[in-house]
This record gives sequence, structure tokens and C-alpha cells, in this order.
Amino acid sequence: MIPFRCFRWPALLVLGSSVLNLSAAIIGTNTPARSLTAERVAALPAWKAYVENSIRQRQADQDFLHAEMVAYHLAKAIQPPSSASPTGTPLNRPADWYASAQARHIADCVVSFQTPAGGWSKHTDFARHMRQPGELFAGNSNSHFLLANDFDRPADVQWNYVGTFDNGATTTELRFLAKVISANGTNSAAWRTAFAHGLDYVFKAQFPNGGWPQVWPLQGGYHDAVTFNDDAMLNILKLLRAVAGGQNDFAFVPPELRARAAASERRGIDCILAAQIKVNGQRTVWCQQHDALTLQPVSARNYEMPSESSSESGTITLFLMQLPNPDAGVVAAVNAAAAWFARTEIMGKAFRVVGGESRKLVDAPGAGPIWARYYQIGTDLPIYGDRDQTIHDNVNELSRERRKGYGWFKDTGKRVLEHYKKWVKAHPPGSE
Repeated sequence: MIPFRCFRWPALLVLGSSVLNLSAAIIGTNTPARSLTAERVAALPAWKAYVENSIRQRQADQDFLHAEMVAYHLAKAIQPPSSASPTGTPLNRPADWYASAQARHIADCVVSFQTPAGGWSKHTDFARHMRQPGELFAGNSNSHFLLANDFDRPADVQWNYVGTFDNGATTTELRFLAKVISANGTNSAAWRTAFAHGLDYVFKAQFPNGGWPQVWPLQGGYHDAVTFNDDAMLNILKLLRAVAGGQNDFAFVPPELRARAAASERRGIDCILAAQIKVNGQRTVWCQQHDALTLQPVSARNYEMPSESSSESGTITLFLMQLPNPDAGVVAAVNAAAAWFARTEIMGKAFRVVGGESRKLVDAPGAGPIWARYYQIGTDLPIYGDRDQTIHDNVNELSRERRKGYGWFKDTGKRVLEHYKKWVKAHPPGSE
């Protein structure tokens, strides 16, 4: 299956165990992911209920803000403090810091910005102040490079990423609240309520098949897909594992929530296994995002194609190798993914600034291994996308802005293969 409009493939050059291109061409055009709509799920009862719940919750969230604006006679919603970096909720401070006045103040701010649905946005600085009535829940997350037909153009620029798992949002806030709750003992009722509400948000956002969208309530487009991009789904699963374990920061979580977290995590892992891309019946790796219903690879932004994604697949494989007592499905998935990483590594190349102009892929004897961010499904050839939705077989032919502003090569596969050397001794191929 070719998941985008493809025209031709060039001649190939084999370097060690890598495959690179001799010639260059625009080989296809990226196409947008489908939204998860009421029409798509009309004949699927569980999915129909899920979408209807999302629609109701989105309306309830918007009605809440509108009621505040009316009550306080506001003609325009207040913009929240934005931050392109972490949201002011550090998770690496000494344990006693979370009992400090500063940490408690930040926790109060975090609670004030929790959406009625129970989640949090990204790009909002929670260390500044408590949310005011009529203040938006989300800072500005809109791209500065939006084109007229951009896949990332929101239907409502004032209602974008309102409740999301992107960039560690929601999972970070829940972990922060857990640390503050643990450090402050019984003086934490409001934070405990917010934590339980946030955990319920995670449960409600989970698809019937066990995956999670990037944004919930649903926003449309690729945001409705099962999202591995930037480890969104892995962040959720790691949080749920910690909650289910009930240790350390999560010792306060009641047994019934721990049980729900354990069941939710298991369903999430099952979704990962089901989404693993197969070529001619053989498992390979994963895309950044997969269609919620079909689990087929789909695009995200204009330059992010349906593909085998080395970065997200690397962290997924590392996560699966950390599971205690992996079942046959997990063992098969890891062995197949490791084999894919071994055959797609690129040696003797480096992606770096050339002549002060911008980054390019150049010969670098002895360098590597590295992996392209994206590989074409069925051929394992590196592919690259540009803002105009064109798909290329040569990264050096991309626009200067995209070569400069995106991580086209990763070395996550190196960690995968290093860990796999130890892991496979206990779980060799054929032992599934």
C-alpha cells in the first residue's frame, strides 16, 4: 500500500547496510489525515458514543468560557501567558521543594487552568498567575508558517489544543500535582480532586481500540489520530503504569483508580501492537500517527507523511523492551522492530551545516549509524517532506527553512539496538 500519491523511485546506492539515493526527485504529494467524524462511526456503537461524548464535552467547555465572559461583561476572551518551553511545572526538584509555598502556588495555578473536561493545554505558563474568569485555557499554539491549505490550520484559532497530550501536556500537570499532593499530605484536597478529574480525562479520551488522540475533545484532522508523535501516547502509558503501581508519588491514589489505570494501560499496549505496520505480512515499525479507526499510517503536518518513523518507533520499541514479563505479542513486535532498525541504518553520512548556508546530508566517512526520520512503507527508502506538501527522496532538495527547522535524522535506533542485544538473549526470535 502506498499511503500517498507516489510517482517514481530513483536508482539506489548501497552504503554498508544503508540504502541512499543516487538521483533526486519529487516523488509524491502528501494528503491530509481524515477526521474522526460522526459519519465515519455511525455504524459502530462504541465509536459513535465516543464521538458524541467528545462533541458534548467540547460544547460544554466552550459554554463554560462563554458564561464567564457574559458574567464579567467581557467582549473578548483574555489571552493566557504563553511559553514555548516547559509549562512551569518542574518534575526534577528535590522532594521537599514540592511542599514549598512556590510549588503550592504553581499547583493552584495548574488547577485553575484545568479545562472543564479535565485536561490541560500546551504553551501555557502556569507559574505566572491563577486563571482569571474569561481567560482562555490555551496559549497561542498556531504555526507562524500556515499556508492556505495547511493541514495544521485550526478551524478556530481561539480554540486550539484545548486539552491535549502534545508536548507532554496533561501528563506533566498530573505528575506535578501528584508530587505536590504527596509532599503536602492531608492538606491537598483541591489538588486531589483536580488529579482525579485529570485522570478521568485520560480515561475518557482513550479510543475504544485503546489508543489516544493528540487533542481531546476531538479537534479534527490529524489531531484525531492515534498519536505516537513526540511520545504523546507513551507519556500516557508511563503515567498510567506509575498510577497503577501506587508507589512513591502515587501512593495516595485509591485502589479503584489504580485498577482503572492498569486496565487502560493494557488496552493501550494492545493498540500499539495492533498498529505495527506490516509489509507482506511481516511486522516493521510504526508511523507517527495512525488513523483512529483503521490504524493505518496517516499524515500529520504538511511535511510529515504516512511512513515508517524511526524516532517514534525507537521510543516505542524501547518502551516495549522495558515491560516486565512481555507476552508473545510484545516479543514479536520488538524482534521485528529491531530487525527493521538493523537494516535501515545509514552509515558514512552526516546532516550538518555546509558552507554557512543550511544543513545538508553529506559524506562523512566513519560516521553513523543514523536513521532518516521517515521511510517509505514497502521499500524502506528515506523520504522527506516540505511545507508545500511535496515528498522528496533527497533531503538536500528541501526548502532551506525545512532543512534548518526539522530533525530529519535521528540516532534513536542506536539505543534500540544496544538495548536489544541484552533483551534478545531472554526473548530470541521464534520464542513467541
